Amino acid sequence: WGWMRRLARAKWIRAKWNCWRKWMPGHKQGMSMSEASPDHRAHVYPLRVYYEDTDAAGIVYYANYLRYAERARTEMMRAMGFSSSAIMAHDGIALGVRRCNVEYQRPAKLDDELRVETCVEKVGGASVDLCQIVRRDAETLVVMDVKLGCMALDGGAARLPAAVRQAFEEHTVDEAKE
Repeated sequence: WGWMRRLARAKWIRAKWNCWRKWMPGHKQGMSMSEASPDHRAHVYPLRVYYEDTDAAGIVYYANYLRYAERARTEMMRAMGFSSSAIMAHDGIALGVRRCNVEYQRPAKLDDELRVETCVEKVGGASVDLCQIVRRDAETLVVMDVKLGCMALDGGAARLPAAVRQAFEEHTVDEAKE
């Protein structure tokens, strides 16, 4: 059964790489983000690992990657022209994490300069699928598949407002162009 697990993991990694390759045309391993194709749809959130993020050995505590991803999503939404507080006040909705699948590949350490790269994979009527990758230079540390769900402030399901949906769609990977 071990070979089946390895095969499934290899397929998952290949699928994520294909998404990333389509999403960032011209991006090659070791290439800086500024050298990548100027029309890529990546949102890149840079950060540094502080002492408070690590355990006694200087390794980032696993749950902190979720905090990094949340900050990156928040900044991506701001860059797209809206904030969480604005859509809560104006539209009466919030985007919450419905599902998050995390693949930890390598640890980050104290003082590392990292970046969280966020890819919008799919936009539904009430949800958004994202791929978030935490990197140190060209090295992939963590890969996250995240599904955001749109909900009314009373906790019930809600549809994405047209402007929010359009903003996410403009940043979605378009496989037809490849």
